[in-house]
Amino acid sequence: MDKQVPVDQSARADEREQDGVREIMADLAYQRLAIANVAYYGRVGAGDGQWVLIDAGVMGTAGPIAGAADHRFGTAARPAAIVLTHGHFDHVGALRELAERWDAPIYAHVLELPYLDGHASYPPPDPSVGGGMMATLSRFYPRGPIDVRPWLRTLPADGAVPGMPGWRWIHTPGHTPGHVSLWRASDRTLLSADAVITTKQESAYAVATQREELHGPPMYYTQDWTAAKASVERLAALEPKVLVPGHGRAMQGPVMRAALHALARDFYRVAVPEAGRYVARPARPDESGGSYQPPSTQ
Repeated sequence: MDKQVPVDQSARADEREQDGVREIMADLAYQRLAIANVAYYGRVGAGDGQWVLIDAGVMGTAGPIAGAADHRFGTAARPAAIVLTHGHFDHVGALRELAERWDAPIYAHVLELPYLDGHASYPPPDPSVGGGMMATLSRFYPRGPIDVRPWLRTLPADGAVPGMPGWRWIHTPGHTPGHVSLWRASDRTLLSADAVITTKQESAYAVATQREELHGPPMYYTQDWTAAKASVERLAALEPKVLVPGHGRAMQGPVMRAALHALARDFYRVAVPEAGRYVARPARPDESGGSYQPPSTQ
């Protein structure tokens, strides 16, 4: 069964695209790089230290990210921070290169630090779920650890997001232990990262075509489905006007919100695989910061 919550083109966010960067509003844009999005906070021409990069794409994308930043914020303008929603390979691929280039602090949730300080690798993905090529190939994806300790910082405990006044980080675990989403209440803008996405990430065809759909987190990399459901419920309760995901196109409006509530309500039917490595037994961090790995079901 194709697990999804369908939406139509009316849910597409209003955006202006230039050189692959899609501006959602005056101070927020995103860029699709291969299989994942990065986001840029800050106004055009903001200058040195006046903008923030959210996530860092796949390996080999440091050049496109730095080029887009130069164009949007000013040549050689460095960010105030790099904020990570989580540490999977498709969100940290250019992280070390960009941190070195800009000497920028990297912020992540405390539960995500073991995967960013060289201490722990994520548990293995589950290529048996989702029924697509991206899922099948997941056994070959890098799962760390990476080590960016010289720049690594913990997100403030009070929920503030460094360099992004008016924004809050929300702990949305399930896909990873320290996964976060970013929320601005003043205009109800949500960066959902991988807690909620708008493409079937397990399918190479869907990733390529970017058809409008609403999905839970990528199945092959989600470690705790009970936590993932609670995270979707938390985000749906915010009633966002605009949603910018870690995979897929940005969406907005009442059709998007209705689909988000449907995803939360029917999560076990439309988002969770019928069987798989982590469906019955989630992988959770142990006391050392690593992860418990239940036996393979394959």
